Amino acid sequence: MSFLFQLYRIVVPKPIRTKILLNRLAKKIPLLHQSTPDFEQDEERKKVIDYIARKGVAIFPYDFTENYRQETIQVYTDDTNGLKYVLQEGRRLYFKRRWSERRIRKAYNDLCMEQDLESPHRYLAADFQLSENDVLADCGAAEGNFSLAIIEKVKKIYLFEYDPEWVEALRYTFEPYKNKVEIIPRYLSDRNDEKNCTGDVFFENRELSFLKIDVDGNERPLLNGFENKLSNTDAMKIALCTYHQQNDEEEFTQLFRSWGYQVKPSKGYMIFHYDKKMKAPYLRRAMVRAKK
Repeated sequence: MSFLFQLYRIVVPKPIRTKILLNRLAKKIPLLHQSTPDFEQDEERKKVIDYIARKGVAIFPYDFTENYRQETIQVYTDDTNGLKYVLQEGRRLYFKRRWSERRIRKAYNDLCMEQDLESPHRYLAADFQLSENDVLADCGAAEGNFSLAIIEKVKKIYLFEYDPEWVEALRYTFEPYKNKVEIIPRYLSDRNDEKNCTGDVFFENRELSFLKIDVDGNERPLLNGFENKLSNTDAMKIALCTYHQQNDEEEFTQLFRSWGYQVKPSKGYMIFHYDKKMKAPYLRRAMVRAKK
């Protein structure tokens, strides 16, 4: 990182830096994509460029996001444990003890937006669902909203989450379902120690049929530690986030295909401007879905 860039980050407040970045991207992204020969035939990219022209750059550059308002979210407090929660389809979803109501509203609003039927970040699709016999590994569970949403549909869930604050919240969220949910306070990675475990070791003698992987850019070590299990199984579904790093979609698609999976990206794109290494073409697939 150059001295001038470090100075820029120190002198210019983050909200202003973000505004400058988004304004720059709002000019660069349309010019880049509109100059490609196949742009007029690419309805997905045209939809994004149209959104940018009307409203500027956003993580999810789609109109469905206007359906979500964080101020409409009701946050409750559980007097028995002091934790705050929201109601997700009538079920309590708890959050970190130190989080304010304002932060919870924003976080839950974002979570709901991510799993909208029109969202590129949605884990499931019409042809990619869970069944009553599925055993799910929720890798990077955090607050556990995805697992809570499908808790009644599956046979068993393993929640992998190392953060102690999230582990506490998960225990209360899934207390009514403890007969079918197991919380693993470790990272799924490429090594086995006090903080980490590999999928190959953990699931050596356990059932598994569905993987949801959203681990903030640590997908590669997770898959390295899962290679034997995932490459040799006869039936598996994997929903894996591919927006954290520039080439994730291409790299993981090739990897899964080498293991015998059919692979499809989710529809649409994200503009993940939180990535300081983001570069052209800027539009990233949020997810690949693999199955065999």
